[in-house]
Amino acid sequence: MIKIGVIGLGLIGGSIFKDLKALGYDVIAVSKSQEGEDIYKSYDVLKDCRIVFVCSAMNKTLAILDVLESILNPDTIVTDVCSLKNFVCQKKRPYRFIPSHPMAGTENKGYENSFEGLFKGAKWVITPCFGESSELVEVIKKLGAEPVITTPQEHDETAAMISHMPMVIAQALFLAAKENPLALQIASSGFRDMTRLALSNEEMACDMVAMNSHNIENSILKLYRAIGELTSGNYPEIISQIKSERSKMFL
Repeated sequence: MIKIGVIGLGLIGGSIFKDLKALGYDVIAVSKSQEGEDIYKSYDVLKDCRIVFVCSAMNKTLAILDVLESILNPDTIVTDVCSLKNFVCQKKRPYRFIPSHPMAGTENKGYENSFEGLFKGAKWVITPCFGESSELVEVIKKLGAEPVITTPQEHDETAAMISHMPMVIAQALFLAAKENPLALQIASSGFRDMTRLALSNEEMACDMVAMNSHNIENSILKLYRAIGELTSGNYPEIISQIKSERSKMFL
């Protein structure tokens, strides 16, 4: 079975590492914060890997991709897991770089919160701006995810709508509710679920807002228009349609 490397053992990288081990792959990791069997500090151990997953914070990813240029051979398949794709597609690499993004996660962060099965049933977006790889697709499927192919630009616009903008709205909702002490006192499951994304990893949240602000702003404008349509239209009919369509999405 092919040898796979994982750089960064946070929630995503840790879950990939644990899943690949459970699947019987020859897998090693590079981590500055974690220690253990098959976990190293130097990128040099990745030289003979067939596939490398770069699972660092977005603001560190480009620097790591640069470092790997002097370590990996031209046939090595490298993918990142950043929630933005356009910024990593601006430079062709001397290895086989195939950007991707697993649409999975929790409000928690760190290796201690990673677990086997995180990607089971999840979509895994691939933006093959420099070429494709059936080997990478096979591994993603082994992790239990469903590959989805698109462009970097379309991915970033869509991620803003379904991930980045909801996070900002959750944070704003909590800030607004703080102005009413009684609201926080009596808040229950609905408010808890609506504000769960406000607990997102702070570093990741800052990267999302700083690097995808234009798409987030456009998504908020679309939300504003949708609220207008909702409140000025046939409310019961619209709600019924939403419930039906959402039920089909999350069977």
